[in-house]
Amino acid sequence: MPLRFFNTYSRQIENFEPRNPAGRKISIYTCGPTVYSRAHIGNFRAYIFEDLLQRHLELRGYNVHRVMNITDVDDKTIRAAREAGIPLTKSTAQFKEAFFEDIETLRIKRADEFPAATDQRYIDKMIEMIATLISRGLAYQADDKSVYFRINKFPDYGKLAHFDLTQLQSTGRVKHDEYDKEHIGDFALWKAWDEEDGDVGWESPWGRGRPGWHIECSAMATALLGDQIDIHCGGVDNIFPHHEAEIAQTEGVTGKKFVRYWMHCAHLLVDGQKMSKSLGNFYTLPNLLEKGYTGREIRYALMRVHYRAPLNFTWDGMNEARESLGRIDDWLVRLRETAAGKIDKRKIDMQPGQEFEEALDDDLNISAALGFLFETIRETNRALDRNEVDAVSANAWLNWWERVNSVLVVEEEIAQLPPEIAKLAEARAQARLAKNFQKSDELRNELSARGWQVRDTKDGQKITRRAGA
Repeated sequence: MPLRFFNTYSRQIENFEPRNPAGRKISIYTCGPTVYSRAHIGNFRAYIFEDLLQRHLELRGYNVHRVMNITDVDDKTIRAAREAGIPLTKSTAQFKEAFFEDIETLRIKRADEFPAATDQRYIDKMIEMIATLISRGLAYQADDKSVYFRINKFPDYGKLAHFDLTQLQSTGRVKHDEYDKEHIGDFALWKAWDEEDGDVGWESPWGRGRPGWHIECSAMATALLGDQIDIHCGGVDNIFPHHEAEIAQTEGVTGKKFVRYWMHCAHLLVDGQKMSKSLGNFYTLPNLLEKGYTGREIRYALMRVHYRAPLNFTWDGMNEARESLGRIDDWLVRLRETAAGKIDKRKIDMQPGQEFEEALDDDLNISAALGFLFETIRETNRALDRNEVDAVSANAWLNWWERVNSVLVVEEEIAQLPPEIAKLAEARAQARLAKNFQKSDELRNELSARGWQVRDTKDGQKITRRAGA
């Protein structure tokens, strides 16, 4: 089954055809955090969807080069720093650090690069792109000294958001970063310095100022991934105006199609309502951890609904996530105990299928994939109850689980082995490396006698505490 994704640009599910099919290389740009406050669980719903996408592409043999930007200068970050009475860099640094702590907790794979908008090389790139747009008549400096993009000079403006531009008229210039779709106007590429910016600003051919939010992503994406990329992700709230502006700016400079596939994640609701501090339903990751939930439970809860469907976050849903992971944990314990037993050819040979991966091939249908996983758990548990699974079949299912968990990343992990167990494990690893299999088996038996289950994998060995030990 070919990989198929819903492309926001075409509003259709399309077969995935990367720009470099022979080399199996894929470039992905994902919109990262705006570091004016700590990211909330709605943000992480999108970041986990993007993580799932990357991990599945890698499972299918693709080499993914992913860039996630960090917006550390825009209207919001400047306002937050001003209200806190501290420099912009100090204000944003604390939230950058918190973001990296949170993605570690949620087991989100780090991007290859995390470019920050204030890095001088990207500021230079932004200035270069703006100058090109002005030279081509696509941008102009207005009386307020800011530089704006002329949307009426870019015929494709509005196609990502599916606006009928014949029905839309520019109502003037929009200097701030975000605006409602009812207010269409030439958007700011370079904002002239004003008193509210304080010490934030860079010199440019148009005077001291700072970049608009939209040009930041265009500059960072093309600087690191080139003029054309395979996939661009974000939340549905990014479609307009941010991603619409990115297309206009980038294609206005390069003359090439910027992105092949646009993928957007639906909103997260809390108890059926929009998340809001005023409603008291606004949650960050630490808020959930303080209630006793773990990172993997939160990850599972935010991942289990298809990315294009709204996710309704509830405490019942968190408890259901905990129960689901408990079922997986119990199943793995039973399989590992069976895998350490004897081979019995009289028993049923149960072999995994491809349904899990094929469900994800179909526009990352995680709901169907998890449905197959839990049906598998039910069937194998029944067979285990009937003593119909031998070591060969159990190991086959464990190998299948390795592939599944490389995408889900929800298996319970022991943070640190006891020192004496870690020492035995290291000695066994060295024995295997030296092909001293007699010594390796002796150490396996020693670990087993101490209550630890050892399973060899292609990357080394996995050691977990045996049930009841």
